[in-house]
Amino acid sequence: MEKDKKIAAHIVGNRVIVFNPEKGTELYKNGFFGKPVGIRKPKTFDFNRPLELSLLEAYYLLEQGKIEIYDSDKKVLKEIFLNMVREHYENFDSKYTVYKDLRGKNFVVRPGLKFGADFGVYEHGPGIDHAPFIVHVLPNTKKISAIEMVRAGRLATSVRKKFIIATLPMPDKINYFIFTWFKP
Repeated sequence: MEKDKKIAAHIVGNRVIVFNPEKGTELYKNGFFGKPVGIRKPKTFDFNRPLELSLLEAYYLLEQGKIEIYDSDKKVLKEIFLNMVREHYENFDSKYTVYKDLRGKNFVVRPGLKFGADFGVYEHGPGIDHAPFIVHVLPNTKKISAIEMVRAGRLATSVRKKFIIATLPMPDKINYFIFTWFKP
């Protein structure tokens, strides 16, 4: 990406779209951000489609200075966009802190809804390897029942992933608890 040139992205409902396919491909290639519209699992980095970003990914890229966000033709300020994102995500601040921490550790972080978690986490990226981890962000004040824990663990095991709970005991500290399941 050009050093000072930010990519234009546009709010469409509860997603952000990079309409320029070349710029979208650039974002996907450099971190597996978003997904090309209409392609469930891209097999290559070259696609001639717009790129759809989740609100969380878009906020991260905005904060990193990679994109500018527009609503219609008006540029959206970071603080305004943050408020919009907070309205759509329960527990956004904790989830974003974990997302940003994992990205900072060079993991590829994708939505984990299909695994019943907040994130699927790859060491290299989708299409290159399978996500070895699923991460659930649990507010520090919330409890998780034994049944929920077993359910999450069984699901993780059935899809060959390690189940991780991330908590934030303090705003600048994240604890990761990794569960492995075994048969006695």
